[in-house]
Amino acid sequence: MATVDLVDETFIVVAPARIAEIVADSGRWASWWPGLNLVIFMDRGLEGIRWTITGELVGSAEIWLESYRDGVIVHHYLRAEPTEPGSTTRPRRVNDSARGRREADRLRRRHALAWKRTVWALKDELEQGRRPGEPVGFASTER
Repeated sequence: MATVDLVDETFIVVAPARIAEIVADSGRWASWWPGLNLVIFMDRGLEGIRWTITGELVGSAEIWLESYRDGVIVHHYLRAEPTEPGSTTRPRRVNDSARGRREADRLRRRHALAWKRTVWALKDELEQGRRPGEPVGFASTER
């Protein structure tokens, strides 16, 4: 198993085409995953994107978009190893000592919390003006 192996699911009331457009906007990626360089290896259109990642971590990331009722479940996966100092591509295995486990826990927690902040900000942006529990028609979310 990868040192950083994260899975997250967040429901956003938005048209599938709108969220797919945002996920495909490479201008957002640097703020979503600071310290990571992403290269698309599978563009799934309305169903999301899969990337290879290098930088602080080396591995893969994915956003899978699943249409559900009046919105989309945004599935996020991040599977990676930290890189060796001075490299953006050579993985560094975190050892299984108590210190190594604490380092791995900090790394996972930092990336998990960063993603939750990102996806909640995206949810706030896309559901702006919608009261909790109120459905939004797809036409009203199109731009």
